[in-house]
Amino acid sequence: MAGAEIENQTSVQKFILLGFPGTWFFRISLAVVFSIMYFLTIVGNMSVIALVCTHPWLHTPMYFFLCNLSFLEIWYTTACVPKAIGVMFGKSQIISFTGCILQLYLVFSLGSTECLILAVMAYDRYLAICHPLRYSSLMNSTFSAQLALISWLSGFLAISVLASLISRLSFCGPNVINHFFCDIDSWIALSCTDTSLVELATFIISMNVLLGSCAVTLVSYIYIISTICRIPSAQGRQKAFSTCSAHLTVVTIWYGSSIFLYVKPSAQNSLDLNKIVNVFNTIVTPLLNPFIYTLRNKEVTRALEKAIGGM
Repeated sequence: MAGAEIENQTSVQKFILLGFPGTWFFRISLAVVFSIMYFLTIVGNMSVIALVCTHPWLHTPMYFFLCNLSFLEIWYTTACVPKAIGVMFGKSQIISFTGCILQLYLVFSLGSTECLILAVMAYDRYLAICHPLRYSSLMNSTFSAQLALISWLSGFLAISVLASLISRLSFCGPNVINHFFCDIDSWIALSCTDTSLVELATFIISMNVLLGSCAVTLVSYIYIISTICRIPSAQGRQKAFSTCSAHLTVVTIWYGSSIFLYVKPSAQNSLDLNKIVNVFNTIVTPLLNPFIYTLRNKEVTRALEKAIGGM
């Protein structure tokens, strides 16, 4: 009897991703839009990396972190968008238990790493604006590489704990995931075992990664704005603010949607709303980042103009 119960609990080995239900025309149109946005995201972020690598005056810690962010965005959007496009075309709605866990691990590890990279970029701008004379000695190439490495390792290690807990959940009922990728809340909604430990771990990790990195970013910008306000000339204030305005824009979009999604004490019954907000994190933000940094950064714009002029 016990063996039959265990067999029933572990009977679900494949899941069906629902994606965005609607008419055939709606789903195909959405798939085409996602495909265009994904292509532009890859091209945009690869262009930023290429510009930084090929122009010596961009070989600074600020642009080193920007390269890390662009590299991360390429893999972050790749972890879920191609599968989502296949789901909307109706060609690859089925995903295995192992594939779902792997996708969840990659998406959330890369998302956590992005939080930490953005916090490191805020700290870099704090040192550059508040301690300009000591900046080159404080933020040298070794220290910047160490900060980037710590961000990557911490992001992946934090989610490995969560992925391990989720992999132990049992599924004995419906296997339809109301999402376009394997999201934590969707797994919790489908599990037929106690999910309180997973929900608690999700909340704690979210608090530490999201709010911790957000706090570092917020404190950095309080000091940055305070320093900028003390600059006597309007031109000086504008020049100082221009070095961090692009990062501030990206941070606002990213943290706004991420905190809404993951900093909550339990999984909410608002999976449809979560899907819409997740579109901003997984598709819109990775698309906007390279354009925001290009359009609002004179040095990157100058490198882009020189690259286009040399073609």
